[in-house]
Amino acid sequence: MIPRYSRPEMVAIWSPETRFRIWFEIEAHACDALAELGIIPKQAAQTIWDKGGNATFDVARIDEIERVTKHDVIAFLTHLAEIVGDEARFVHQGMTSSDVLDTCFSVQLTRATDLLLSGLDRLLAALKKRAFEHRETITIGRSHGIHAEPTTFGVKLAYAYAEFDRCRARLVAARAEIATCAISGAIGTFANIDPQVEAHVAEAMGLQAEPVSTQVIPRDRHAMYFATLGVIASSIERLATEIRHLQRTEVLEAEEYFSPGQKGSSAMPHKRNPVLTENLTGLARMVRSYAMPAMENVALWHERDISHSSVERMIGPDATVTLDFALHRLAGVIENLVVYPETMEANLNKFRGLVHSQRVLLALTQAGVSREDAYRLVQRNAMKVWEQGKDFLEELLADAEVTAALSEAEIREKFDLGYHTKHVEMIFARVFG
Repeated sequence: MIPRYSRPEMVAIWSPETRFRIWFEIEAHACDALAELGIIPKQAAQTIWDKGGNATFDVARIDEIERVTKHDVIAFLTHLAEIVGDEARFVHQGMTSSDVLDTCFSVQLTRATDLLLSGLDRLLAALKKRAFEHRETITIGRSHGIHAEPTTFGVKLAYAYAEFDRCRARLVAARAEIATCAISGAIGTFANIDPQVEAHVAEAMGLQAEPVSTQVIPRDRHAMYFATLGVIASSIERLATEIRHLQRTEVLEAEEYFSPGQKGSSAMPHKRNPVLTENLTGLARMVRSYAMPAMENVALWHERDISHSSVERMIGPDATVTLDFALHRLAGVIENLVVYPETMEANLNKFRGLVHSQRVLLALTQAGVSREDAYRLVQRNAMKVWEQGKDFLEELLADAEVTAALSEAEIREKFDLGYHTKHVEMIFARVFG
């Protein structure tokens, strides 16, 4: 993660200070449970909270110890003992490093997810507002990048809203799956620590106890989590790509807000480039790339190894920080998106009625013309528009085979734009309720 694509709130979750604070809370809550079970003195558990609860853990000191121990959890426990004193001997009773590391990772991911959900909510609110604003703004729909049939810009935004609403539901499910706690000791058998300790720590940290942890929390949970982030990133790229296409000079139906004093090019002063959505396309590639190593982390040796550890130290912060930034950037793009209804109308009419070809085709078949003949009649007139710049309606009215089947009034009626928007209200009801 780099500051350019980071928001402080998310970065703070992954800071060493936050990590060590969570480690302390896990250890201290475990001590509370051990004290209730009579395994350690209650006064010792209280002292650990009293001396460690408000302590500022010295990251440099912990790093200094780790350079000797070559073990991060032991380095932290050694530093904690320097703060707590003699009662620190009761810390980490029956626990193993993974109990602390995996439970902490779960806490960090759930906190990160809450911020991601907030970003999704901002994006959804922006999409909904702009969708209703442009519910009746007619624009051309495209397939293969080519004019197809009319739709509305509001419908375009509505399908983006529906997609991100699905993303939100997936992320809620991913949060529930990742929010597990393991305090089960070496090999996950609870041989040296009572399961009640795990239950207590889980409740205190807002997690669920992992049913069977084999010393580590199973990494299929993490694989699904990061895959979910990858899907959200792909949805971000889909909408960003749409905006980039709409901002092309030849299209210019919508564009990113260009603020006063902003520069588009170091060489060409006229440029207004879609830099934000291009940036989002790149960020989406990065978030997706973190899903694959998360899946490769699933296969660990026997009850545990640490081949997953280095991967997660990178992808945990990088994926969540990057996606968090991307969600808020996209929300800002939508909130400030400049829309050009007049250009949409001009583009729709650029090929002089071609977008109504299907209605004429269907009308001919309903008038008794075979589908093959109807397609031939419509296409030959359509090609005159493509190749000679003719007017589609005029060519149809001048085609004797067409007028033999359809009256002038029937042909003209097929060029009514309102026909294509008659179900917009129904679509909005489906999407927004």
